[in-house]
Parts: sequence; structure tokens; C-alpha cells
Amino acid sequence: MRTRIKICGIIQPEDALLAAELGVDAIGLNFYQPSPRYIGIEQAARLLRTLPAFVSTVGLFMNADGDEVKSVLDTVALDCLQFHGQESRDFCESFGRPYIKSIAMIDNADIHAYTAKYPTAAAFLLDAVQEGEAGGKGQTFDWETIPDNLPKPLILAGGLTPENVATAIRRTNCYAVDVSSGVETQKGIKSQSKIRQFVQQVNSVQ
Repeated sequence: MRTRIKICGIIQPEDALLAAELGVDAIGLNFYQPSPRYIGIEQAARLLRTLPAFVSTVGLFMNADGDEVKSVLDTVALDCLQFHGQESRDFCESFGRPYIKSIAMIDNADIHAYTAKYPTAAAFLLDAVQEGEAGGKGQTFDWETIPDNLPKPLILAGGLTPENVATAIRRTNCYAVDVSSGVETQKGIKSQSKIRQFVQQVNSVQ
């Protein structure tokens, strides 16, 4: 099965267009304001208008209130939502979109118990953070701690780069990979050459 690719934290239209050109499956737009990759609502809407068909758009939120998420959805045509905080199942389900639930893999003792709280999630994203932390720090976690037989597709995140992503896919057999800082020259600034190298390395495993 082909490993899917998501490039997260995109803020420049030219990076979104390159991702589409390279066959990236999804781009992530970060609506968590403290993040250096934060994108405003109007900027996000303009960026999405430049995308061709068949590229999925994912909106990232962390402990946002419902009105904040709805205000984004009123203007930005998101296909999927991605929640990185302590959001409840009811909250995640309330917006009428497929959703991805992030799992903090540092010191998370029972991944199966956590996933059981979100049976309606479209996928789970495993990230190299502690509970309550935002991602995008360029750190990996021990891939050997990923349990078998998770109930939904696994998206691997946390410290992925063009140098290690092929190894990560082989070791975890993940459904998809999610990269942000690993294809940047500095926080929030994507490198088109690194994006190309990342996609090439993912495709080399197929």
C-alpha cells in the first residue's frame, strides 16, 4: 500500500502548489495561534483557492473553542479537522467533518485506551510530544513503542525528515507520514528542495 503524505504548517501558496505538483495527498493549515506556522482565516482561504482538485485540506486546532473552529469553517473549505489538545469525542464530532486525533507519544502509557475514547476518528496521528504540548519541534519518539493492531489508520509525525522518513515507514508500516519542521529552513518557512527530497524518499519505499 502506498504511504500517504501530508505537509503541515504551509503558509505560502507556492509551497501548497509544489505539494500538489509532487502528488502530496494533503496539506495542513495550522490555526493554533501560538505556533510560528499559524495561518489566519483570510490567508488560508486565499491559499486554498490556488489549489487544484484532489488535494485534501486539513485544519489543525489545539484546545480551540467551538466558535473558533466554526469561524474557520465558515470561510475556509477544509476537508478534515486535526485536534491536538484535550478535545472530547463529542467536540471532535460536532463539526460534521472527518477528524484526526493526535496522540502525545511521550509518556503515554496506554495507546489502546486512548484510541478507544475516539472510535469515530478517521485516523490517529502519533506525535513526539507530551500531553498538552504542541508539535512541530523536530523531535522523534521511539517507534518501537507503537502498539500493534490500532483500530484506525496510523499517521506518523514527530521529527521526520528526508533523511529518516524511509526508515520510519519501513519500521512502522504507517498509513501516512506528516511533516512540518523537517522540510523547513527555519520555523514556519518551508524549503521547496526539502519538500521534493521528502516526497522522493517516501516514494522510494513503495
